[in-house]
Amino acid sequence: MDTRSLESFVSVIDCGSIAEAARRLNLTPAGVAKRVHALEAEIGDRLVSRSGRTVRPTTVGMAVLNGARLLLRAARDLKSTAAVDRPVGELRLGAVQTALTGLVPDILAAMTRFHPQIDIHIIRDSSTEMYRKVLNGHVDAAILSHPPFAIPKACEWRTLREEPFVVLTPAPAPARHPHVILAQEPFIRLDRTLHAGRQIDAYLRKAGIRPNERFELDGLEAIAVMVDRGLGVTILPDWAPPWPQGLSLAKVPLPDRTFTRRTGLLWTRASLRVGLIQALLEQAERALEREQAITPRPKRGKSARRR
Repeated sequence: MDTRSLESFVSVIDCGSIAEAARRLNLTPAGVAKRVHALEAEIGDRLVSRSGRTVRPTTVGMAVLNGARLLLRAARDLKSTAAVDRPVGELRLGAVQTALTGLVPDILAAMTRFHPQIDIHIIRDSSTEMYRKVLNGHVDAAILSHPPFAIPKACEWRTLREEPFVVLTPAPAPARHPHVILAQEPFIRLDRTLHAGRQIDAYLRKAGIRPNERFELDGLEAIAVMVDRGLGVTILPDWAPPWPQGLSLAKVPLPDRTFTRRTGLLWTRASLRVGLIQALLEQAERALEREQAITPRPKRGKSARRR
């Protein structure tokens, strides 16, 4: 049974459309459809049904879906196990959005240069979902924010970047204590189901601040744009650039300098792709060292603006 056909079938079901699966697999929609048809011919029954642009598994498709996932995972494991002299194979890397634009591009550039034999597939999601995907094996490793609880001993964690939380306001920043700003201005809250959102909520409670909440959502970039439009203020981690362009924002440091978001790499100790993960981690740390060497440290106690 051709693993490429299995991969296309699983991707179509996960994406809900042939077009999206084609984009993810870097194929044409016709190529993906051909692979799925070949798998259906081999099994002897239809596996997917179409309703407009949406694709859903048939009863038979649902019956074979889990087995297809297991076969794909076994094939990937076999390839990784066979690579005893050098890291080679497929690595599923999860990442949160701010890491995708800030940390991941430099890491991937280094991996492409030094480890072209490693095929990296990127999956984007929130830190909360990425944590679950690492534990259940849906991704091999993930760049996410450290959860607000202890990581199980079955996992490994390596901090890549420590980002201070700041009060984000329209520029220029109000000449008031940051806690006063948070208590008096309309507040745009980061979703409390997210790791960083739970950290922010704990900080506000500890400081005795009951903000005047206007919105709550899970997109850091979207919140930054809303602050720029004068809809309120917020607390966000000072994530790795780039930030949205054309904004006029001020970053007001909080009095507790230990209040930070740790962004790092999470993986399971028992992963058969530990060699690939270690190669990724090595290039990530080198990329960060180069970034720190060329990026001047911002002075403490002053707000920063992005225009």
